[in-house]
Amino acid sequence: MIVNLVLAAALTATTLTPATPAATERVLRVYSNNIENLVRNNPDGTCTRISGPDHLTSMLVDDAGATGTSGVRAPDLLIVQQVRGTGQATAYADQLSAKFGHPAGTYKAIVAWDDPEPWGGSHHCSQQELGDLKKKQTNAILYNTRTLSLAATSKYWSAGWLKPGTAYDNGAGCTLYKPPSNDDGATYAYKWKRTSAIAAKFTIRETGTTVFAATMHLPEQNGKNACAGAGDTGIAGSGIHVGADATSLMNSSAIRVIGIDANRTGIGPATLGGFGMTGYGAKATMGTKKIDYLFVKGTVLPSSVDHTVSGTKSNHLALYGFISY
Repeated sequence: MIVNLVLAAALTATTLTPATPAATERVLRVYSNNIENLVRNNPDGTCTRISGPDHLTSMLVDDAGATGTSGVRAPDLLIVQQVRGTGQATAYADQLSAKFGHPAGTYKAIVAWDDPEPWGGSHHCSQQELGDLKKKQTNAILYNTRTLSLAATSKYWSAGWLKPGTAYDNGAGCTLYKPPSNDDGATYAYKWKRTSAIAAKFTIRETGTTVFAATMHLPEQNGKNACAGAGDTGIAGSGIHVGADATSLMNSSAIRVIGIDANRTGIGPATLGGFGMTGYGAKATMGTKKIDYLFVKGTVLPSSVDHTVSGTKSNHLALYGFISY
């Protein structure tokens, strides 16, 4: 009888003792992609317009790196290049909100240029109307307001380049790619706006952790001649540089993320090591070339697909990093 009472008391105590709660998952989900104005070039010279929801489905992955599964979680940051301006970026952000059942405005966009003027030249689309969609280009950062609060935004900064016909010798001849040193004539007068970089600093609402994010798109000329400004080959000869305002935000942030279409191959993962950052993803991102890069300061979770999303519906494959904090 006494034994039974003791057992009953023990069972009661066990039943009434609350279970220890599991540790809360703390992961910052970050993606970077040149979305090419959501127009994709085909091998036969035609182009295909991609909807925002289709592009997002092709890019967002679960913890195993697979797209289109029930394990895909809402991202926190999308670093993108080649959007047409605030209108397209906001529509894309609202489509992302809807995808995860959130109201419009849950994701917001920071855009380097609100409504950049079109620039000329070929966009290699046999359909003129689709080629024209790619003539307005700028860069943007989309963020999830449920998880991140915006602390500050940097001024835009210019990429560097070598004007055609200018001699190049380890940065000699390089200049900032903005007026009056950008392309001459009306045809390419506004092409420089496609390469304007912008950055922002955020705070993770749950913990107060500071996060820096930047988006960059370097000119095609950077492929052959690394240029970051006047006489400057950029960090480790990559053509990459970070503007003064952005550098200030970066230096005061614990987690740092930079997404770049560098139009240059061979930029190593340690290139931004001076900022405490490491590059993720080694696979080709455009055809047979790797020209897109994602650099992170933070603890990035392993990826079975090399942090590269092979089915991305863009001319460029997306890169991603899930950062624990």
